[in-house]
Amino acid sequence: MVVAALHSAFATIRIDIDPVIHIGSLAVHWYGVMYAVAFLVAFRYGVLPHVVPRGVSRGAAERALVWTIIFGLLGGRLYYVLQQPDLVNAYLRNPIRIIAVWEGGMAFFGAIIAGLACAGIFAWRNRISVWLMWDAAVIFAVIGQPLGRIGNVINGDILGARSNLPWATGYANPHAVLQSGFHLVDYQPGAPWYYQPAAIYEALGTIVIGVILFAMRRRGVRNGALAVAYIPLYAISQLILFQFRASEPVIGLGLHQAQWTAIVMLVVVTPLVYLAWRRRLDTVRAPT
Repeated sequence: MVVAALHSAFATIRIDIDPVIHIGSLAVHWYGVMYAVAFLVAFRYGVLPHVVPRGVSRGAAERALVWTIIFGLLGGRLYYVLQQPDLVNAYLRNPIRIIAVWEGGMAFFGAIIAGLACAGIFAWRNRISVWLMWDAAVIFAVIGQPLGRIGNVINGDILGARSNLPWATGYANPHAVLQSGFHLVDYQPGAPWYYQPAAIYEALGTIVIGVILFAMRRRGVRNGALAVAYIPLYAISQLILFQFRASEPVIGLGLHQAQWTAIVMLVVVTPLVYLAWRRRLDTVRAPT
């Protein structure tokens, strides 16, 4: 009884928000709203203050933004689809669903890979420092991702295991519960089960990475240092945070697909990117 009383006193977080905003016949998803807010805030207060003082015009930054968002969304969606082995046949029967970002369901690792590739190609084609654009891209990510996670919290589509922790979240709105089909067996209208809020953990992890990157920038590091640091930091965060995720399947040795991707990022990608960056610095420092 004491435990029950304490649990009641430190109430878990009950969310009863419809993930769709109905304006007459128009249906606007909170997921999309928060993506739009994240893009605008990250660009205005993160990317522009970083690239404009370093010689990149606002017009070039805006063009890079558009292309990076497009390919980032597609990359995030494709990676999400790859994480859904139980739904592969459904996607193959209706291939348009593979790129249906409006349905919800994104994986940030895919967005990072596609976004960095797009930013790098844009920089190369426009004779802008690739390292500078990659730094701008990771600043965009660390500011935008926590804002975007608010949409995940409303949707209930990134959840941990069932929990009775004081900060556990429960979903009373049936439309929100539908975003997490694997939980429907647990759902009882009016008495939601509670889960660890993995989306909030993700947001907090990204904020920590952002604090580290902005501290580095204040010290005046060279172009590319932020991107070189971000890759292993984000990979480590995913290795840790996906231990709390129950909304994606485990694919091998008790690890989720994102954790295997994180291991590849740490073991293969991070050393290659670091060596490329160091080689670039050696070239800059070489006497002429």
